[in-house]
Amino acid sequence: MASNVIPWYKKKAVSQVKTDYAYHHSKHVVKQQTERKSSSRSVHQVQTQATEAMAEPAYTIPPSRQRAATETEEYQRVTTNVGKGLAVIQEELHRIRIATKAQVESIAIQKEVKNMMKKRGDLLEEIPKMPDFLVALRPHTVWEKTPVKLFCTVEGNPRPIVKWYKGGVPVDPLSAPGKYKIESKYGVHSLIISRCVVSDTAEYSAVATNQHGTATSKAMVIVKRPAGAGECCQLGLVPHLTEIHPSKLEITLLDRFPVSFGVEGSSIKLVCTMVVVPDLPNVPPLTQWYRDDKLLKPSKLVGMTVGGGAASLTLPQLAKDDEGLYTLRIFTKDGTAEHSAYLFVSDAPASVKGAPGAPMSVKAYDVNSDYVLVAWKPPNTVNEAPITGYFVDRCEAGTDTWVQCNTAPVKICKYPVDGLGVGHSYYFRVRAVNSAGISRPSRKSDKVTALDAAESERLQGTDEGVPSAPGMVVATRNTKSSVFVQWEAPKHLKNLMGYYIDGRVVGDKEWFPCNHKPFRHNRFVVHGLIPGESYVFRVQAVNIFGLSEESQESSPIAVEPALATPSAPYGITMLSCDGSSMTVAWKSPKHCGGSKVNAYYIDKRDADTLVWKEVNLAAVTERICTVDNLTEGSFYEFRIQAGNLAGVGVPSAPSAPMKCEAWTMEQPGPAYDLSFSEVRGDSLVILWKAPVYTGASAVSGYFVDMAKKGSSEFVTLNEEPVSHRYLQVTGLEEGHSYIFRVRAVNSNGVGKPSEVTEPVCAKALPGTTEIVAGVDEETGDVFLSFEACEICETSKFVWSKNYKPIGDCPRATVTAKGRTSRLTFSNPDKEDLGRYSVVVTDTEGVSSSHTLTEDALNTMLELSYAIRHPVVPLKHSLNYEILEKGHVRFWLQAVKLSPSVSYRFIVNDKEVTSGEGQKISHDVASGVIQMTVDHFTRANEGTYTVQINDGKAKTQSSLVLVGDAFKAALKEAEFQRKEHIRKQGPHFSEYLHFTVSEDCTVMLTCKVANVKKDTTFHWYKEDDEIVPETPPNVMSGACALPLPLFSRKDHGVYKAVLSDDKGKDTSVFDISGQVFDDIINALARNAGASASELVLQCTPEGIRLQCYMNYYTEEMKTVWKHKESKISSSEKMRIGGTAEMAWMQICDPSDKEKGHYAIEISDGVTTHTRTFDLSGQAYTDAYEEYLRLKAAAFAEKNRGRVVGGLPDVVTIMEEKSLSLTCTVWGEPTPEVTWFKNEQEVASNEHTRVTFDGGKFASMVINKVTPDDSGKYSINVRNKYGGEFVEITVSVYRHGEPIPEPKLGQPKTATPAAQPVPPKSPAPSKTPTPSKPQTPAQSMKSPTPASTPASTPAPKSPTPTPKSPTPPRSVKSPTPPRFMKSPTPPRK
Repeated sequence: MASNVIPWYKKKAVSQVKTDYAYHHSKHVVKQQTERKSSSRSVHQVQTQATEAMAEPAYTIPPSRQRAATETEEYQRVTTNVGKGLAVIQEELHRIRIATKAQVESIAIQKEVKNMMKKRGDLLEEIPKMPDFLVALRPHTVWEKTPVKLFCTVEGNPRPIVKWYKGGVPVDPLSAPGKYKIESKYGVHSLIISRCVVSDTAEYSAVATNQHGTATSKAMVIVKRPAGAGECCQLGLVPHLTEIHPSKLEITLLDRFPVSFGVEGSSIKLVCTMVVVPDLPNVPPLTQWYRDDKLLKPSKLVGMTVGGGAASLTLPQLAKDDEGLYTLRIFTKDGTAEHSAYLFVSDAPASVKGAPGAPMSVKAYDVNSDYVLVAWKPPNTVNEAPITGYFVDRCEAGTDTWVQCNTAPVKICKYPVDGLGVGHSYYFRVRAVNSAGISRPSRKSDKVTALDAAESERLQGTDEGVPSAPGMVVATRNTKSSVFVQWEAPKHLKNLMGYYIDGRVVGDKEWFPCNHKPFRHNRFVVHGLIPGESYVFRVQAVNIFGLSEESQESSPIAVEPALATPSAPYGITMLSCDGSSMTVAWKSPKHCGGSKVNAYYIDKRDADTLVWKEVNLAAVTERICTVDNLTEGSFYEFRIQAGNLAGVGVPSAPSAPMKCEAWTMEQPGPAYDLSFSEVRGDSLVILWKAPVYTGASAVSGYFVDMAKKGSSEFVTLNEEPVSHRYLQVTGLEEGHSYIFRVRAVNSNGVGKPSEVTEPVCAKALPGTTEIVAGVDEETGDVFLSFEACEICETSKFVWSKNYKPIGDCPRATVTAKGRTSRLTFSNPDKEDLGRYSVVVTDTEGVSSSHTLTEDALNTMLELSYAIRHPVVPLKHSLNYEILEKGHVRFWLQAVKLSPSVSYRFIVNDKEVTSGEGQKISHDVASGVIQMTVDHFTRANEGTYTVQINDGKAKTQSSLVLVGDAFKAALKEAEFQRKEHIRKQGPHFSEYLHFTVSEDCTVMLTCKVANVKKDTTFHWYKEDDEIVPETPPNVMSGACALPLPLFSRKDHGVYKAVLSDDKGKDTSVFDISGQVFDDIINALARNAGASASELVLQCTPEGIRLQCYMNYYTEEMKTVWKHKESKISSSEKMRIGGTAEMAWMQICDPSDKEKGHYAIEISDGVTTHTRTFDLSGQAYTDAYEEYLRLKAAAFAEKNRGRVVGGLPDVVTIMEEKSLSLTCTVWGEPTPEVTWFKNEQEVASNEHTRVTFDGGKFASMVINKVTPDDSGKYSINVRNKYGGEFVEITVSVYRHGEPIPEPKLGQPKTATPAAQPVPPKSPAPSKTPTPSKPQTPAQSMKSPTPASTPASTPAPKSPTPTPKSPTPPRSVKSPTPPRFMKSPTPPRK
């Protein structure tokens, strides 16, 4: 990049930016100093004039010029003064002569001394000497923010290398740019620290080193801070520095922003880093940014920052208006520093495919109170349809609403907008239209206020029509990724706005835009091109009426750097010396100048002279040369020049003096010509050439050493010497730089190391690709192919095997086309296995490698054979399938078939064709070839083959259909035939299967088809017909048989029969075995999902845990667990359930039964678990409730009661005897009391009351009379309670009709007789309680709350009229007779 500097105080008032359209560059203008001119004339001029004056001859004064006396006197006075002046001049001339002679003599003496000193120095240089400090470092104490300079003088032979250290750590100037400056001139070494801070206080040392030893000089630097300076620094105050002007700063640009590419709508940041001395926080550099020579100012669309060693420009919302050449100008102590680079902004993706890009540069002209003329620049259209017009939109300031101004597209790039409000402000934008759609809107214009203005900017130009096409377009080489394009201006400009440049790759039909904003000049640099690719260019002129016709295309040009002579070679090193000749080698120039280096010229000279002598007249093509006719013991220096098509470049720097002395060491000399290949982010390959000097024995291997850039600590990469001259280095850190050296080894030891390589960065080139192995689809050749990411005209592809160039080899041929090269094997086999690499010459290291393995080669050989001997590829080989009606289809499918395909079917070695009973066909689109056999019988057993011919490709596929395979196919075909016949009448489209409803009802369902109203449907189980409550409706297409409360009782074979006059069909479903298990699992799945949490229920027998669910049956896989242990049903732990719940009862619980309980319901897949923690307070409350219920049950069991024998109503004729006898029971034996009309009955002759054996109570009334009618009752009671039983007695007279009984059935009393003791009463069977609602978790028992007294009840006293007999249904404090026992029935 070029740099110019212009003194800031000489700048013109109007800012200008010089634009370089060839490529981005930096300009640094060096301040020009004017020399002072002396006002007096030189001594030589005076002397010459005086001599001429003295040489003039005398002459006679003419009368006309004779002077008067006064004039003569004045003349004499002047002449006298002139004479005195001449004398002074003569004296000065004499003094000058003497001074000049003395100066000449002094110069001669100095020259003689210099020559003598040089001879002395040459003598001293031959004497080895370790480093020695002539002037040592001295300590310094300085104030903060002031510089300090440490210097020393050191001597030694050879000349020592001096390194600086701070506190034992090397000083790195790059770690803090501008902080440290290290200089070395004429043996004086210095370290300058600018703007010291307190942290710079340390011991600094200079370490001088050569091959004979090391010397060190140390000094202490102390940096002090003035009193009170800390407070000032904390407040950010630097009172003495605020007066420094930014232009007084020394600024050096470091990293500069490159040519950049952006897209509409995105953002971009241009950054330029710098070193500022002094770097003052409150005095940042004075910077200016320009776009296309126009000064930019900070705004919402442009952000500028400077400070922290960088200046940046941020464009947050890119538009094509932002495209242009950006220049950063910084004012410095020496003038200005500038840097420029182009920013390209491409169109954002169109909202509609094919729509044009957005217009740009929208601006308002001719502003009036209600009228504005809006103008803009048209977008470039390359591959889109031509623009047919534009829409102009306006938006009033302060709103977000855009209003379209024109109803029809305007065809030119200007439009008058009227109807504006006086004093209102507006923004404008434009959208382009073509046949595909409407573009994205342009960037809005600046705010425009509609006011009458005496002067406003007017839109210039009255010529109508587009400009004529530009003239001849010429493209020339510029850099490896850009081309310089020039063209002739159009003959008719017509108010030209600029130009659009388009490019196209040679051979491609698609054009691409090179710029997206009209460019004013007729020269342009196209950036971002592919190196080595060839392009053509065209140009269009632009004005408000649109784009001109395209210019003629330029001649094709390859993207290559402009030709120049190569840079100087470097790294000259000696490889061998025999005492009279020396072999030297060198490294290639870093820049070849755009053309291949094809010549080297070597010069030599004695180290004692300054005269160079040519070594070779004819060019040397290799980078190694043996120089003969040298004097043993003398020192020689060499320099090299490289040449290419552009000429011979500058010579290299002289090499270090090399002594011509024969090498006699037994170890080998250094390897040379170290180079790199295949540089990637984590690896590279280093290559080298064998030493010229081998030593006393042949070279047997090499060691490779590596170190990071800036470090002298080398690490040997290989433990054992490698015999080949290359090594792949892995494990590198991406982005880091490394240096390498190589040491050769023979039987006598390790030789001298090679020259250290230049640092190489572990980073792949952009666009790097690798070698690809493949097979040519046309010829079947096996090849390796490589596409270079960059290339130039002189580049060549150099292929190697195991890093040895292949050259002309009969086993492989190399071809190249464009950026792609291919290595094709003629007859590949195991000899071709190995590592292949390719290097593209004249590039920045484009290379790659590929290891060809045996497996990969075999795979490619198989593919090659398939290509050379093509077959029709098949997706599916020959197969068969059974179709409806029992037809059999034989088919295969090819990947692809052409319309000209031919084929034939062969069955049992006989070709068959389409005919009766079989049909053969194919489909090109799907690739299917098929044969359908209508009637498949035993005669069709055998081998089936299909042979296909499609062009050159052939294939065949066979199917053997014999034995068991044929029997299975025949059976399936016969079944399908029968199925077809079955389906002609009523039939089951879906056979019987089961489903389980949400309420856990098992349904046997089926679907029927081809039925009618007369079709009958019957259900059977074990051949017994089942008549469901709802008759099946065959017309609905489905029938179902419900099996509620499914259990093992529903085992059996179920059958559904469907019949009518067209036929009959049967479906059988066997519910047993696995089917039964599947149904139970389905029920368990439903029940488990609906299961409630475990509920605690106390009973007189114990504590019960209940789980309510939709349905429960004991066949379900249900497991109860206590503390993770399975519970088996026993007298202690009883397990059971009802249809609504499962329960587990702990009988007579104790503390052992405390703990965690769970029920697991398994459906074969999922286990549903419900738990309850029976411990703590829960167990205590439950146990107390259990004891209460147990006591209540015991009382109920043992209370007094009437077991049986008494009627409800007795009707008897007078004069008869009435005997009321009953059996009573209670423990202890109860007391019995009889009542009549609520009055106790006493035993007498008429009424006799007896109670025998504590079980049989009776009351006998002899010869009843009507007075004996009434309500009788018996009260049976013991300490646990008792009950009343009432009997109504009606006495009628002889001859009267028997009265209707009021309660129960009429019953005639029997004469009194000796009562027969009945059998011991047994407790009645407790009925199963009905399903209750799922209760909440509670400790309360459903038993009634009344509790019998613990002591025997006293005998009831004789009732008074105020105490009527209790009604029959009331049972004195004892529990009611009809109370249901909570004890569950046993299973």
